[in-house]
Amino acid sequence: MRQRVIVCPIIENEGEVLLCKMANDRGVFPGQWALSGGGMEPGEQMEEALQREIREELGAELQISSIKPWTFADDVRVKTYADGAKEEIYMIYLLFDCVSANRHVTFNEEFQEVAWVKPAELGNYDLNEATRITFSKKGWI
Repeated sequence: MRQRVIVCPIIENEGEVLLCKMANDRGVFPGQWALSGGGMEPGEQMEEALQREIREELGAELQISSIKPWTFADDVRVKTYADGAKEEIYMIYLLFDCVSANRHVTFNEEFQEVAWVKPAELGNYDLNEATRITFSKKGWI
């Protein structure tokens, strides 16, 4: 089984957190709402990987003004690729509290929608299991 270290930003702006609705045909949680983030590349440091993932998935115009390591977690998930192939992966998640200076998001093909959501309204979204666990640890749900 392959192992991946995943960097996950919890991006807040003006009391709301950024959620991303995953594409229906790929990823670990197809069609569900989640945090952005992705795997570290060989030779990358954590914050460098986090900044790269934010640029790739959410666009270069989203300005992150604060990054603080928050916690970590791990689990085993099945990832579905765009061609339909599936792979079981042991995932280590490094979660970061981030604050954005703006809301200029241009998301890539991994997502079908994004939303800025007040913590009190997170229960209205079909959050994936990992995101629910994360938000529960934060006391938001």
